Amino acid sequence: MSSANGKMLCLGELACGGMTRPSLKPGQPPGCDYVEAAVWDALGGGWQSLFGCFCECGVSVEWHDFACAEPRDWARTFHPDSVEICLNLSGHGRVTWGDQSALFGPLTAGFYAASAAGISAWRLPGERHQFLTIEYSRRFLEQHLKTSAGALHPVGKWALDPRQPGPRFSAISRLSAGLRANLELLRHPPVTGPAQKLWYQGKALEFLAGFLFSQAVESQTPQSRQKQVARERVEQVIQLLSGNLAEPPALEQLGRQVGCSPYHLSRSFSREMGMTIPQYLRQIRMERAAELLKSAKFNVTEVALEVGYSSLSHFSHAFCETMGCCPGLYPLGVSQPRRGAALLDSRSPKSEASAKPRAGHSRNASASTQ
Repeated sequence: MSSANGKMLCLGELACGGMTRPSLKPGQPPGCDYVEAAVWDALGGGWQSLFGCFCECGVSVEWHDFACAEPRDWARTFHPDSVEICLNLSGHGRVTWGDQSALFGPLTAGFYAASAAGISAWRLPGERHQFLTIEYSRRFLEQHLKTSAGALHPVGKWALDPRQPGPRFSAISRLSAGLRANLELLRHPPVTGPAQKLWYQGKALEFLAGFLFSQAVESQTPQSRQKQVARERVEQVIQLLSGNLAEPPALEQLGRQVGCSPYHLSRSFSREMGMTIPQYLRQIRMERAAELLKSAKFNVTEVALEVGYSSLSHFSHAFCETMGCCPGLYPLGVSQPRRGAALLDSRSPKSEASAKPRAGHSRNASASTQ
């Protein structure tokens, strides 16, 4: 199949148009300089082109949804001369460059110089991976960012000039409720037909503006300052909970430590994260439990106690709902979470109410975020 200019359509264009891919003869080059669908097909699939073609228009929006029994080489899907934004719903992915490393966990976001020399990336096994990427070519970035180079994040500066020093990826941030809403819009755009192309192009530019410009140049209006304070408080709560899974601070304690009322803190956290504090606590407890189980150094009962559950049955129920299999089977790599897992549609905190403290722990502390 050929396009109007006689060039074979690449696989991204075919996927966007809902057309069947042509069969290539052995040794025949693909229709573009990089064929992402072929990489994912070789790795078991799980890739969907939502918009664009990297080699044609300089930007592509792609959805990924897969489980893998072995580590998956994520870097094989990166295009040359590109910067990629990743909105990560579930699963863990690590990006490494030199002695620097960034870990995408559930409900996180960030961006990276996908084609930087020496950069590597892996998706971890035994998990359901769901993430959306927006990938930009250097040509596209030069077209839209060159006049603002001084205000860009170091990764953006690298995209315009590969000789630039500095990190090749951003700090990993929480996937806010607003970003999650945008992710769903990108998967299910509100317009159809010719308008859809314009809509996606606008969204691609919106994400560039939101991610690639340094935080230092943000306007410090009272409203933006208020939002920044709320984000900082949420990050503090995340750190406090992550460091005390077995004995989480009471909501009142959290409020005192971050400097606001429990009611205001609860509202701010839910607005920023799209889930309540108890729901988030349950999620990170299960993530930690999964790590301990995979280490093979703890049995199920020990893991349950380590993450704050005194009832093995309640722990097993919560783990199964979140990870898709019982904790005893998880180290075997048979996890097959149902679509969307607990991150998308079952953020019920009911089981978290059963995460009671271990013997000797303060009941008030454990009940804090119930």
